[in-house]
Amino acid sequence: MIEKVREYLKKFGAEGRIIELPASSATVELAAKALSVEPCRIAKTLSFRAGERVVLVVAAGDARVDNHKYKEFFGVKAKMLSAQEAETLVGHAVGGVCPFAVNEGVEVYLDESLKRFQTVFPACGSANSAIELTPEELFSYASGCKGWADVCKIV
Repeated sequence: MIEKVREYLKKFGAEGRIIELPASSATVELAAKALSVEPCRIAKTLSFRAGERVVLVVAAGDARVDNHKYKEFFGVKAKMLSAQEAETLVGHAVGGVCPFAVNEGVEVYLDESLKRFQTVFPACGSANSAIELTPEELFSYASGCKGWADVCKIV
């Protein structure tokens, strides 16, 4: 799926900024180690079903979904997609789920936890890729981004 993301990022002139890593970046810890950055700067993409909607929440690596805030914002209880559902409904496999080049109708929200960093590192569709972006760039580049949300807490 990295090629799909690379093609998608061409419209922003950002395809050449994708970092392909020799090691896995499938988890926050692995990505932070592979990129030599603090885990909190990894922009993890979490996939949920919100009623009939498929929702992605991109959050800082040290943030966890706050069930109360999530329900207040989306109107339903947080229900994560299974690995199989994520690949089918979002268009990326777990470990490479990202907010770029997602399937039609997927809603993307960026969590406020990202705003405290100058740059963050979301995945790019594979378990060994990332791109360094400012939160503003991430907002501009994310597919179908609906806006900022405050649905996480820092742990």
